Amino acid sequence: MAKEKTHINLVFIGHVDHGKSTTVGRLLFDSGNIDEQQLRKLKEKAEELGKGGFEFAFIMDNLKEERERGVTIDLAHKKFETDKYYFTIIDAPGHKDFIKNMITGTSQADAAVLCVAANDGVMAQTKEHVFLARTLGVDQLIIAVNKMDMKDYDQKVFEKIKEDVSNLIKTVGYKPEEVQFVPIAALPGDNVFKGTDKLGWFKDGTLLDAINKLKEPEKPTNLPLRLPIQDVYNITGIGVVPVGRVETGVMKVGDKVTFVPGREGKGVSGEVKTIEMHHEQMKQAVPGDNVGFNVRGIGKKDIARGDVLGHSDNVPTIATEFTAQLVVLNHPTVLTVGYTPVFHIHTAQIACQIIAIEKQLNPATGEVVKENPDFIKNGDAAIVKIKPTSALVIERQKEIPHMSRFAIRDSGQTVAAGMCIDLVKKEG
Repeated sequence: MAKEKTHINLVFIGHVDHGKSTTVGRLLFDSGNIDEQQLRKLKEKAEELGKGGFEFAFIMDNLKEERERGVTIDLAHKKFETDKYYFTIIDAPGHKDFIKNMITGTSQADAAVLCVAANDGVMAQTKEHVFLARTLGVDQLIIAVNKMDMKDYDQKVFEKIKEDVSNLIKTVGYKPEEVQFVPIAALPGDNVFKGTDKLGWFKDGTLLDAINKLKEPEKPTNLPLRLPIQDVYNITGIGVVPVGRVETGVMKVGDKVTFVPGREGKGVSGEVKTIEMHHEQMKQAVPGDNVGFNVRGIGKKDIARGDVLGHSDNVPTIATEFTAQLVVLNHPTVLTVGYTPVFHIHTAQIACQIIAIEKQLNPATGEVVKENPDFIKNGDAAIVKIKPTSALVIERQKEIPHMSRFAIRDSGQTVAAGMCIDLVKKEG
């Protein structure tokens, strides 16, 4: 059996109409991941709707409503392989109403391609998406300067945008010298998958080359074990089988583990008897592995979705309150002290109350704009103090970043997203 290629989640972000879907479509078509016939159908459909030239975007937009509106709504997950990596491409919508999908998408992304149109340059959403990508822990960034055909493939235009974007990403903590910039024209297909002599002045390869140069994401095996439970099954002949994905650390057969909060809120412990993935027995599970496992001494009623497992000598943290940095994305009015929405953190959904708004931040730079504001609204970033209404497992961003991030949802939409920067640990 050949060694499996490393898997990378790649999210495409950027301002609406800056060509994310078209770039992804071009990449998938030129790499042979969709065929001529599928493309021809999409082309006919595009022309029928008066949107000729949008056929590549159509590859990602499978919903009728999206085709008619010409904007990407849902996240389309597409597989794509290079000789080096195996990618899941997440096309994150640029449109304001759909930024909630961007959060759920980006939170699982190892790297992002930010599309910036050569004819527009940096726009409001370009800034917002960069800040979000950073807040949600996307470490690697590629900047695709798209629509170079609309600017006659001019090197000066590319250099100017490179400078503007470098200044922008610096403000949120990306290092421009570690970020790859690539000029492309996705619709005609220049420098996406195939090179072009129209960009003869650019010597650093195609977008495909840049994607292949991404660093393999480090598996956080050196951090403490954290495995949020997705479901708990009772399987005849085996017993109770919790299922979940290892976020950090390593779980081995024979390990002593503890689930918290557990039914009583005090945690329940046992010993790992078996671990299984894709119906194969495993000796151990590492970050990214989705596993089912059996723990001696655990009953079906003891644990539930949202509980988190760790080693018994390093039990996951239950916070009685925590401090978070968050960004307000989509709230109909304003957020004030006393607001109690549902927090989605790892696999848990728990109502939490905002008990203090300590600082309002500039969302593009993270600088403090105001101390103790009365409220925060769309577009604002802030440091807030939060009190969960029931036992919640969360970790500090600087200790276990993978367990620090959350989204806040209210009446069917994502209102805000953020990360825990400090917490008060439950005693006893």
